[in-house]
Amino acid sequence: MSLLTNPVLVSVVVLCVLCLLKLNVLMSLIIAAMTGAVLGGISIPDAMGILCDGFSGNANTALAYVLLGTVATAIASTGLADMASKKLSQIMGGKSASVLLLILAAVACLSQNLIPVHIAFIPILIPPMLAMFNEMKVDRRGVACALAFGLKAPYISIPFGFGAIFMGIIADNMTANGMETSVSQVSRYNWMLGACMFIGLLIAVFVTYRKPREYKVVAADTAASDAASDRFTAAHAVTLVAILGVVVVQVLADSLALAALTGVAIMIVGGAVKWNKIDEQFDGGVRIMGLIGFIMLVAGGYAEVMKATGAVNELVEAAIAVMGGNKWVAATVITLIGLLVTMGIGSSFSTVPVVAILYVPLCQRMGFSVPATIILMSAAAALGDAGSPASDTTLGPTAGLNADGQHNHIWDTCVPTFLHYNIPLMIGAIVLSQFV
Repeated sequence: MSLLTNPVLVSVVVLCVLCLLKLNVLMSLIIAAMTGAVLGGISIPDAMGILCDGFSGNANTALAYVLLGTVATAIASTGLADMASKKLSQIMGGKSASVLLLILAAVACLSQNLIPVHIAFIPILIPPMLAMFNEMKVDRRGVACALAFGLKAPYISIPFGFGAIFMGIIADNMTANGMETSVSQVSRYNWMLGACMFIGLLIAVFVTYRKPREYKVVAADTAASDAASDRFTAAHAVTLVAILGVVVVQVLADSLALAALTGVAIMIVGGAVKWNKIDEQFDGGVRIMGLIGFIMLVAGGYAEVMKATGAVNELVEAAIAVMGGNKWVAATVITLIGLLVTMGIGSSFSTVPVVAILYVPLCQRMGFSVPATIILMSAAAALGDAGSPASDTTLGPTAGLNADGQHNHIWDTCVPTFLHYNIPLMIGAIVLSQFV
């Protein structure tokens, strides 16, 4: 099988081209999956069956997102998110655009580690700020980069919250494939990848998107953040307890879905959410997170179709042929394959098991150390998450920034985040793997 006609390679190229042509992400995923299946010798009816069966691969994630969306909507209904948004607006209103973007990046970081609500906060927090962004003439592509940094860098480099999950997956899969590794080892080296992303953030904030950009004055959809009162109430106190409950259960039970459900339950029992308003909260959760959850389901099915073709193995085998014994070439090829696979799947977490079975033996054969393999595995899995049309790292920022219809998912979120984070991650992983 030729490298250029490899079903996975062709499928991902088709996915990226269709998305760049602004075809709906779900439709692009399905067409790309069918293209890869046909090239891999799988009939379209069989491929559709595999696609649907593969939904279970991301089912827990999709459920967690919808429940987290419900938590976010419930928080918004108490007015706590609106209060936080107004407070942040007051704090950032007198700041420069660059400082504003760095503050947003810091806030987004909290959503991955301290308060693991992931992207659910964005449709709540960002739409009310769009008027301020417009007044300050902030380039929303820079905001997308700031948010994407906070959604991605912490789980790569900090072993808490989502980071503990990601590093655990890396360690477990490396160990299962013959290279014993612990989460502490992964965290010892992955901070370097986070530093590479921070360089990309600084470039986006202070170089690429520092110039003012004009936007029309359009009313944004702030339904998710509507709240009546600025006065701190008992409902707000219960909401804070619910947020703490989400953190504690997520850490102890290692389940985002259970953590989110716990948060909802605390708010209902504590009276922050009235019994006759529960349906509204779940409807709101589906509204702001349902599409993202369904895209994750289809992305899980896409991954299963790609694995069924056997083309991932073929892609790596074809790559080995051009490596020779050169570790620089090997590191480059490994990261490129990771980029291709993750761009299609849209999830760093889901990519790890797909590539680990091949990458760990490959790294051993090429003479890479355990730290070098950790860096290459982590980077290969994370590459493409920023920039992929089907990734929550890009879908989340778009959900907030496009509330007034002036932010394009592909050109204003995917392309900027791809350029500013995937390139530094690739260069950093390739260079670091030669010296650790």
